[in-house]
Formats: sequence, C-alpha cells, structure tokens
Amino acid sequence: MRGEFPRIPSGCSISGIMDTTGRRMTGEAVIKSIATMHDRSNGLGGGFAAYGIYPAYRDHYAFHMLYHNQAARYDTEEYFKDHFVIDHEESIPTRPVPTITDPPILWRYFLRVRPDRLEWAGGPDRERDFVVSVVMHINTGIPGAFVFSSGQNMGAFKGVGYPEDIGRFFCLDEYEAYLWSGHGRFPTNTPGWWGGAHPFCLLDWSVVHNGEISSYGINKRYLEMFGYKMELQTDTEVVAYLFDLLCRQHGLPFAVACRAFAAPFWKDVDRMPEEERAIATSLRQVYGSALINGPFSFIVATGRMMVALTDRIKLRPMVIAQKGDLVYMASEESAIREIAPALDRVWTVKAGEPVIAELGRGIVQ
Repeated sequence: MRGEFPRIPSGCSISGIMDTTGRRMTGEAVIKSIATMHDRSNGLGGGFAAYGIYPAYRDHYAFHMLYHNQAARYDTEEYFKDHFVIDHEESIPTRPVPTITDPPILWRYFLRVRPDRLEWAGGPDRERDFVVSVVMHINTGIPGAFVFSSGQNMGAFKGVGYPEDIGRFFCLDEYEAYLWSGHGRFPTNTPGWWGGAHPFCLLDWSVVHNGEISSYGINKRYLEMFGYKMELQTDTEVVAYLFDLLCRQHGLPFAVACRAFAAPFWKDVDRMPEEERAIATSLRQVYGSALINGPFSFIVATGRMMVALTDRIKLRPMVIAQKGDLVYMASEESAIREIAPALDRVWTVKAGEPVIAELGRGIVQ
C-alpha cells in the first residue's frame, strides 16, 4: 500500500566464503558479496563472522561484547576477573560511517579460564561447558551486557545498519580470515537492535539465517532443559545453541545433526530402506524437539567447517560454488559472481540436505 513500508518475508541475505587450505583473506570480498544483495535487507541489521583473525591469541577465548552503559562494562569486567585471566582487552576498532548512528560500547577481551574455576565441572569438555555458562550468565544476569561472540581465533561484528556499512564501520578490510560469513537482515517478527543482528554465536559456532523459525517455542523449551537461555530477542539464537548441544555435547556428526534439524517427512521415512529408516526414525524420536520448522536457509560455521542447510521444502534459496580451494555459499548466485566471475562449479542446495566444506578437505558432502 502506498506510504507503507513493504513487508518482504523472503528478505535477508546471507553469504559465506571459505578457503579450505586455511589461507586468509581480508573482509573486502564478503562485504562486496553481501552488498550485491542490498535490497534483501532494510538497514535494521547486518553482521559478519570471521575465523582466523586473532593468530596471536589463537588459544584464548575472544569475547566480543556489547554494553549499553559503562556500569554494565564495569560489572562484566569484575565478573571476568573472577573467572578468567585477562591477557588483553580493548575497544573494538571502528571508523565513522554516516549511516551507523548511536552505537553501543563495543569491547573485546582475550581470556584464559582460571583452572580453579573448573573444579566444579565434569565431563570431557568441561572448559567449554564453563565458557557457555559464562555467556548465559552475562546475557541474563548482567543488565546492559551482551556477548556477540566467545570463540577462539574468531569473532562476530554486527549492528544496526546495512551489512556493507557495518563492514566498513568495523574496519573489516583490515582483518584477515580464512572463513567469512555475512548477513543482511530484514526483521519481520523481532526487533532490529545491535544484539539481535546476525550472526549468532556461541563458542566457535556462528549462524547466519534467512527465514523464520516457527518452532522457536519448542526449540527454546528443549534447550532450556540443558541450561541454554534465550535473551537476544531473535529466533535464530536457538540454531547456534542447537548445534552446540547436538554436535559438541552429544557428539553427533554435522551431517547427522542436520538430519535432526531438517528431518525428512514421515511419508518419506516410510519409503526408506530398512537400515536408513531405522536411523531416521531414531533421530525423530530422540531429537523431535530439535526439529526446526519454518522457512529457512542457514550458513553455520566453526573453526574447521562451513555448512549450508535449507528447510525440508526449500522455502529459502541457497547457492553453492567452487573456485579452486575457495568455497562460496550465498542466497543468490549474483552475490558469488560479483566476487568470482569465473567459477569451476555452481549448484543449488537440495531441500533438507547439507553441503559441508571442511578445512583441508574441501567439499565433503
């Protein structure tokens, strides 16, 4: 209607680039790629995840923080001092960009867990379990403080604005990473604010998402059983936590976890060979509350992998391409061609079936 801002439920743009040999590149390419899809976002959210950017602190947990006020910063730093050794901390570098206004306080810390803080924890991955508990406490227990990212040798850079402007604001042309993902947001059901921009991160996980998660309520209640807390006011937050739960805590391979998130319909399960049917049935029975419903396409990354996944009937687009050792994933082929005109291979993701690129191996599925 004339005079009204149009609602575009198919909006949002996502793009990812990975050099599977580990060679690092600046953020210029991913910024250029996501800018090609400018009209898929509306300036209420943009962001990037980058892997390999902190080689001097590769074994530290790099916490990127958002603070609404100085009191939140001081409270968080006191909390950090009780739980970590802080080897370095500083303001996240930014440059003036006219379209980026009223940014919050943006700070980063390079932390090592204090050994005495792990005495209470059990299990084979107790240090990372501890870091997850810290993230949950900050997001829910320290007013005005939120964690952008908490992984090792990686970080998230996001805010309110078009993604290309956010990239310039955070000086991403001055960083080098072997894996980049980017997102342009068109929020439809949740507010546009700095903490609600994509990517959503936990430890080394990062997720950028196009679509809506209609199963958010079920997914949220399921995750809360395992201590995860949703405070960022955006449905995509559950995806990062689901990957952490199923892959890190439960030890499921990437491909198997994706089969739980985008499980085949029962009518298709019934037609499967006996062994495959038994596996699919078991996944539905055990992880039914982790099933993600609604239209979606994701790019999920860790320190070693980049994964593309769409919903079971592919209501959101996803294109994959290769050029030598480089793997590209994006909402539109144009976003890939803009930065790599001559490609070795281009194809679209099949509904509910992941495409997985692995460091040192290339496309493995």
